[in-house]
Amino acid sequence: MASEDSVRWGEGRKPRRSFGANNCVEIAHAPGLVGVWDTKHRAAGPVVVGCRAWAAFLNTVK
Repeated sequence: MASEDSVRWGEGRKPRRSFGANNCVEIAHAPGLVGVWDTKHRAAGPVVVGCRAWAAFLNTVK
């Protein structure tokens, strides 16, 4: 698997209800991967998970 430094991430998205605040997470997709950034600490880089793991997470929290 490629390191997150070499991944070409798509455009990041913030939650609709964040109202432009910097107190949320941002997600972006790459082939087979999802990156999750803390908007307060973007320089720390993303937490990277596979698309299946992300889908399972979303199904659990919905």
